[in-house]
Amino acid sequence: MNHKSIDNILSPALIERRSANLYRSRRTSESPQAAQVIVDGKKYTSFCSNDYLGLANHPEVISAFQNAANYFGVGSGASHLVAGHSSEHHALEEELAEFTGRDRALLFSTGYMANIGAITALVGQGDAIFEDRLNHASLLDGGLLSGARFQRFLHNDLKNLQNRLDKTEAERKLIVVDGVFSMDGDCAPLDELAVLAQKNNAWLMVDDAHGFGCLGSSGGGSAEYFKLTQESLPILMGTLGKSFGTFGAFIAGSETLIETLIQFSRSYIYTTAMPPAIAAATRKSLQLLQSENWRRDHLNLLISHFRAGTKQLGIQLSNSVSPIQPIMIGDEARTLAVAEQLAQRGLLIIAIRPPTVPVGSSRLRVTFSAEHSIAQVDQLLNALGDILGDAAHA
Repeated sequence: MNHKSIDNILSPALIERRSANLYRSRRTSESPQAAQVIVDGKKYTSFCSNDYLGLANHPEVISAFQNAANYFGVGSGASHLVAGHSSEHHALEEELAEFTGRDRALLFSTGYMANIGAITALVGQGDAIFEDRLNHASLLDGGLLSGARFQRFLHNDLKNLQNRLDKTEAERKLIVVDGVFSMDGDCAPLDELAVLAQKNNAWLMVDDAHGFGCLGSSGGGSAEYFKLTQESLPILMGTLGKSFGTFGAFIAGSETLIETLIQFSRSYIYTTAMPPAIAAATRKSLQLLQSENWRRDHLNLLISHFRAGTKQLGIQLSNSVSPIQPIMIGDEARTLAVAEQLAQRGLLIIAIRPPTVPVGSSRLRVTFSAEHSIAQVDQLLNALGDILGDAAHA
């Protein structure tokens, strides 16, 4: 028998990925999250962070983290159900519940774990789950892991979803969508989805990772933007590592929903709680997110300015009101080349390629932060004009 080492078996797939211009490489950041960063020893203006409100390096958030670490230490020491649920965790959950207008909220260590944990706790064999084709990978993985009959409907296509619902005989039906789609920046039609879900006796779950902080008059995200109550949107998920500028995630909903997750969500039960200091920092972020409306106002100004500028340049953008403004290039090699040309001009934007996005839709995922200035956006527009010109969507 010809024995092959693990390296011999794994190497061909890596070679193939590299030759297809799909290889991913890590860059090393040597500075805090900000509009100006140092990556691999070079200075850049960054347009690829999810720190939408510029809170990740806010002095008050840092101070809250430091004070809590001085008192609680660093690690939480255990899972929430053993000995890891601190008073800071508990206070944050109560404040998130109030912020979202829900009965309760439950902290998870990551957004990925929140999505997988919620979906697998709510549906299983004999049930049905319906997900948008462009949902985040964590939602898709949760659907696959649940054991429920898993179907993907066409992006934001309610007719296609209704056709699929008509054909199911499952008693439990779960519809799952992103509030703001992470790679396209567009919103799900949540008001229409909520009506459709209720009409079909289905539950609606929304991953609002990229909506919280950005959408809604007080930053309440997609639910506030579309005026959806706990009854019309029973399962609301949000992450804390984006607009909140910290780390972790939560699910908000009814008392019964949260108790169900505490009892049955494996990714909640069997993992260590986030450090209490992270919860304390997030509590401060939540205050700033609500009180400093100028951050949202400035962010919206930057988005409008960029969209007007790209229109003048003949560069097509998706229909996005969010800080995510992708520029479609299509070809993988060309997308990498444009990203490299921008990097040479001191502008950091990551080329997004399959399998993160569908084949043929490679793009530059431009994201904005309240830390950016109009001058920095103009710098980006000038560079895009020089590099892409009229061939932007060739």
